[in-house]
Amino acid sequence: MSLTSVLNIAGTGMTAQSLRLNTTASNIANADSASSSVDETYRARKPWFGVLEKEMNGRLKDNDGFMDAEEGTGAGVQVMGIVEKDAPLQARFQPDHPMANEDGYVYYPNVNVVEEMTDMMSSSRSYQMNVEVLKTAKQMLQRTLTLGQ
Repeated sequence: MSLTSVLNIAGTGMTAQSLRLNTTASNIANADSASSSVDETYRARKPWFGVLEKEMNGRLKDNDGFMDAEEGTGAGVQVMGIVEKDAPLQARFQPDHPMANEDGYVYYPNVNVVEEMTDMMSSSRSYQMNVEVLKTAKQMLQRTLTLGQ
């Protein structure tokens, strides 16, 4: 594996963690949004990541997420999509709330703020680790260039 592919892998990791941080921020921002129906209520979103496959020896790797040692490694992180959590929504009986339906219920998102804060810390640290990988690879490239002097 060359140092340039290390740079590409760290870059895809930073992109993926940035998207994860954005979806977490969106979930926290909408945690207290109320709605009068189940269909209109915000649902928590989570990014779905996969291994970015690369072609090696003229063939594509299996898409099962596992790599054989002789085949090499993946080419980074790929965002497969953003999925909505299927946890149940919170229905609260608040008949005097302006968003209450005819039965007096107000629906709140299925956002767990503690879980979202944990995801935020995890994605922030993962992003920082990818930055450290980039710094180390850059230093190695610079040292390699000075060997010829």
